[in-house]
Amino acid sequence: MAQATQEFGDWPLKRLMTEVCGSGHKSADDLTRAQATEAFERILAGEPDPTTLGAFWLSNRWKRNTAEELGAYVDVMCDRVEYAEPDADPVDCGANYDGKGRTAILGVAAGAVAAAAGTPVVVHSGDRVPTQKQDAYKHVLDELGVHTELTPADSADMVDETGFGFYYQPAFNPAIDDLFDRRDQMGVRSFVNTVETLANPAGASVHLGSFYHLAFAKKVVDTFVESEFHDLDRVLMFQGMEGYDDVRPGYTKVAEWDASGDDGEGSEGASFDDFEIETAEYGMDLEEDDLAVDDVATDSAAITEEVLAGERDGAFADAVAVNAALRVYAGGDADSIEEGLDAAREAIDDGSAHDVLEAVREF
Repeated sequence: MAQATQEFGDWPLKRLMTEVCGSGHKSADDLTRAQATEAFERILAGEPDPTTLGAFWLSNRWKRNTAEELGAYVDVMCDRVEYAEPDADPVDCGANYDGKGRTAILGVAAGAVAAAAGTPVVVHSGDRVPTQKQDAYKHVLDELGVHTELTPADSADMVDETGFGFYYQPAFNPAIDDLFDRRDQMGVRSFVNTVETLANPAGASVHLGSFYHLAFAKKVVDTFVESEFHDLDRVLMFQGMEGYDDVRPGYTKVAEWDASGDDGEGSEGASFDDFEIETAEYGMDLEEDDLAVDDVATDSAAITEEVLAGERDGAFADAVAVNAALRVYAGGDADSIEEGLDAAREAIDDGSAHDVLEAVREF
């Protein structure tokens, strides 16, 4: 342990548990940025005993992480990410990596539509990540015949050639991928499930994500502000189905942050806003059950193909158009969701969205 202390500092995870964060969700203290940095450096180096690591992750879950802690964890991770920035500046879509189990994954179709409308889009995922280990972006793309196990450089080229790009977590973020077994043994989510979605492997200036509660959207924005690695211009988040970046039908909230209006106080400044939308007002007049599928990967791929080919209308086509509109709006290529929706429907109707899908397949 003396050697580990000399290498990492004075805060092994066991000491952090005893003296800082391990006393329970009401009495635990938050970690300083330096402590959080050292803790995650130790974790990614494989230094902690598995029992201590599990206890540390669980204590962080109980007490709930601060944006300062998450910002430190993000930065430690980003130091190990292999970044490959395309010439285009895409919208980064960071859906939860452990996937969906009930409803269709619409982000592939929505991303292709947005790309056809002039807004490049990047998505990223692993391969059935703990804890849910359900279907994610990769599995829909695999079903569509797209090459997914790409190097980051190839992923960047895909963005520039097609307008849509997929980055594969084991390729661009191997340090997090190496934690798979330890995370699998936990049985519950840890802060790793949050920070891995914020890797932004294409170095995009816009992040699009989802939340269950508005407070989480504010925490994500504050995490980006606290991060010394990221320098985003814009964040758009909305209430998503199953925690994914597919907007929830019906009444939902949208959170929007613009760095150009930042007054130095992060998400508490004038740049942060939230507003309510009714998806029915944008043609998405349906219930979440209307988007349910039996086999998430297979059915989502079929829906993607049919909607983009103009062979399917109804609930799924409407949901794809609205989700594409949100991506176009997030990218700043439309001044309103309504304007983004017009661009999305045109891209579907004129066949250019399906052309993007074909180009991604051929890449």
